[in-house]
Amino acid sequence: MAKQAVLLLAHGTPETVEQIPEYLRNVVSGRPLPEAVVTEIQHRYSLIGRSPLTDITMEQGRLVEAALAAAGRPVRVYVGMRNWRPYIADVMRQMKADGVEEAAVICMAPQNSRTSVGLYRRAVDAESAGIKIDFTAGWARHPLLAQAFAERLRPALKNFQEEVGEPVPVLFTAHSVPCRTIQTPAASEGQPRLWPGSDADPYAQDAKATAMAVAALAPEIPRWWFAFQSQGASGGPWVGPTVEDTLAALAQEGVKNIVLQPIGFLCDHVEILYDVDHLFREFAVQRGVRLERPESLNASATLVRAVAELAEEALARLQN
Repeated sequence: MAKQAVLLLAHGTPETVEQIPEYLRNVVSGRPLPEAVVTEIQHRYSLIGRSPLTDITMEQGRLVEAALAAAGRPVRVYVGMRNWRPYIADVMRQMKADGVEEAAVICMAPQNSRTSVGLYRRAVDAESAGIKIDFTAGWARHPLLAQAFAERLRPALKNFQEEVGEPVPVLFTAHSVPCRTIQTPAASEGQPRLWPGSDADPYAQDAKATAMAVAALAPEIPRWWFAFQSQGASGGPWVGPTVEDTLAALAQEGVKNIVLQPIGFLCDHVEILYDVDHLFREFAVQRGVRLERPESLNASATLVRAVAELAEEALARLQN
């Protein structure tokens, strides 16, 4: 029987502020960035100390490995990052050295997009010779994913509502992408083909589908909205509506309290610890709105079950 393993993929994050310039060059594939953008990112990282994304993803990997072993699938779980150490290429070379012949590959970005999952897949494919790969492209509609988010949302919402003495609405968010990303290949002529088939990139619909599934598990939500956060500094328009525009509109409607839950991220990192906890919270306060967020999934047992289930299914497919 072939030696199997699981590979979890994530964005990656530097350990220090001084590493930010090199990290950003990886993010934008070597394209030059204005010095002001680099300085601003360094400032954001300095405010939160450091991003725990890599540490948390490593912990998630260990928990998934333990869950698989408990389920009778004793395989090693590796973790590779696209933009920082441990790089996907280096991890895959280690897998080959360890004798791995088949790998279930799961991206820890459940909503499928050519600018995230597509790039991760290309990095895996570049090093996959000698390893049979089963790549889980997207799992935005997995019921355990929605359950994990709902488990974080419901107690936070309950406590907030009890404190203010009235129902509190919810704003779900996911990371924005350039508008060109979600256009059909025919409409984005000249862009690299990182997407199979001719259909539009499913990212925006995937993100909204996750939000809808979470809301369905939390009937105490009086009203909810969806917005895209953390638009980038690259040229061209990014998918909206933005969180800022949404919060401004809600403030004008008289909303005084809101829970913001990012449903596109599986752990704490700069887009939560800075963008939500600093930027959006201050933006809301300036408009008379109190903004709170639930705990991130991080080491959620339900999230671990979801990923372990995806891995088991992929490992079984590899054996067929």
